Amino acid sequence: MIDYPAARAIAMIVQTGSFEAAARALGVTPSAISQRVRNFEERLGTVLVERGSPCRPTETGAMLCLHMEQVGVLENTLMQRMPGLGEGGAFRTSLSIATNADSLATWLTEALTEFGADGDCLLNISVDDEEHTADALRNGRVIGAISALDRPVQGCAIKPLGSLRYAATASPAFVQKYLAEGVTPRSLARAPALCFDRKDQLQQSWVRNTFGQQLAFPTHWLPSTHAFVEACLGGLGWALNPQSMVSAHLASGRLIELVPGAVFDRPLYWQINRIVMPQLAALTRAITRAARKGLVPAAQGDAAEPHDGM
Repeated sequence: MIDYPAARAIAMIVQTGSFEAAARALGVTPSAISQRVRNFEERLGTVLVERGSPCRPTETGAMLCLHMEQVGVLENTLMQRMPGLGEGGAFRTSLSIATNADSLATWLTEALTEFGADGDCLLNISVDDEEHTADALRNGRVIGAISALDRPVQGCAIKPLGSLRYAATASPAFVQKYLAEGVTPRSLARAPALCFDRKDQLQQSWVRNTFGQQLAFPTHWLPSTHAFVEACLGGLGWALNPQSMVSAHLASGRLIELVPGAVFDRPLYWQINRIVMPQLAALTRAITRAARKGLVPAAQGDAAEPHDGM
């Protein structure tokens, strides 16, 4: 049997970042929290929480925290249907969701706000490249993810959302400095690009789609969606920016589309753990509505069929 008081203590330590904060949230002493965790770790023969500031779960601890998220969602639903069971108490379910930064900066926050404002769940959003958010699902670190993966992760249901459209942009001064003779593979090889991190392949994907080849180009590393736009406006480099964020700048001439009409569409999918999918139907609906407004319909052949009734 799982020691649920201890498992809940571990989940709260991870949620709040410390043993002391977890103790306050659960209404017990820090020594009681420490003892629960120590006894549980000794029983399992493995460390579940890396002590520090903040405390972080180990890989095994993250799996346990995900289980507690699932339990919390199921408990909340049961208590709504059976009020005689009592209140949920101090422990509020925290839902871990992974997304790419560009979705969070453009359309996804509307969905999270809609869901979070009406529910009793807390949201724990982590950011990674859309090609890698599915890894967090596979590793048991999150309960749902916005992903570019077009097939369901094991144990998850998948729903196509549409495509996030990007335009390759730069300032007029940048174009004059680096691309005055035209946007070609040769000129782009000398023009600094902006990339989010080492996982970011958007710029390279656009070059391959537009020119049919890969290029090596000088790169500025800038891990911020909004900073991408500002850096392009300031002439630091060229980059793929969400079209919705730069359309006004393109219309005013503050930015120039490197190859007019050569947009890049990134299909996105919502993947959610099947165990809690029925209980989190409101979250899926909110994400679907926001995606319908903020994304473009996926190209024919890009959209996966929805699985498990989503």
